[in-house]
Amino acid sequence: MKEYIDVHKRGAAYDLSRAVNKHILSIPFEKTIIVLCIGTDRSTGDSLGPLVGYRLGRYKLPYVRVVGNLEYPVHAANLDQTLERLKTEIPFHYIIAIDACLGMPGHIGRITVGDGPIRPGAGLKKELPETGDMHVTGIVNHGGWMEFMVLQNTRLSLVMKMAETIADGLHHALWKYNRGRTEYLGRSIR
Repeated sequence: MKEYIDVHKRGAAYDLSRAVNKHILSIPFEKTIIVLCIGTDRSTGDSLGPLVGYRLGRYKLPYVRVVGNLEYPVHAANLDQTLERLKTEIPFHYIIAIDACLGMPGHIGRITVGDGPIRPGAGLKKELPETGDMHVTGIVNHGGWMEFMVLQNTRLSLVMKMAETIADGLHHALWKYNRGRTEYLGRSIR
């Protein structure tokens, strides 16, 4: 089931946190959560993932690894290698995939939270591997015609607001998950 959150609505970060918690609170504590932020800083519309990674990386959450940011983006050219590296380095993981997407005009400015993988690059007709155990996407502009130009001409203010909302909502959800993990581990040590 997919949930839609309007980024302009008051309390959007909290709504996103609640939606993410529905997915992650049942993850076994032995798994490392990887937040895979997909996109490139060379395109305004596609910079959502790296901006989320940049903001989220500053929080230094335990048991969470943020992959993809403004300095080291995960994009079409390195997605395969990144996924292979993660399989080798962290074999027991749960991936939250973050990416921008194009949608219907009435859905621009909405964030989706859903189960299962996403297909990065699908809006630009790229054949990239599906990734994620769950996903968070930001609908940054409309699709269906000249997608590359549409992504290039996306409003930066919308992308920044979405990145802030996603990072803040994820931070709260992951903090709550880690709090439960700490309580569980504290009880099992006694």
